[in-house]
Amino acid sequence: MKYMLLVYDNPANWANVTEEQMQGLYKEYGAVGQNPATVDSAQLKPVETAKTVRIKSGETLVTDGPFAETKEQLGGYYVVETDSIDEAAKIGAQIPSARMGGSVEVRELVVM
Repeated sequence: MKYMLLVYDNPANWANVTEEQMQGLYKEYGAVGQNPATVDSAQLKPVETAKTVRIKSGETLVTDGPFAETKEQLGGYYVVETDSIDEAAKIGAQIPSARMGGSVEVRELVVM
């Protein structure tokens, strides 16, 4: 089964991370990306670069940024292939964001 690990962070949690610490954290993110169960992964650009698309009354509306008013923002993802959601969650626990005040949401993909 394939699962998406959605990585959420509060940007404020990263304000005091030193360059040296950041290098170590990127190695950890990279290690999850190199895990044999990982099918795909990517870091997203900051929310300030995002657009949100809605259609109301047949009219397409495009606005800047994400819709949600929240401290945590989607910062990236991993797609992993494991036998169970519990195995996918164990991989999610290796993502630094999970211990740095963020969270990792684990969702099974619907394959069509």
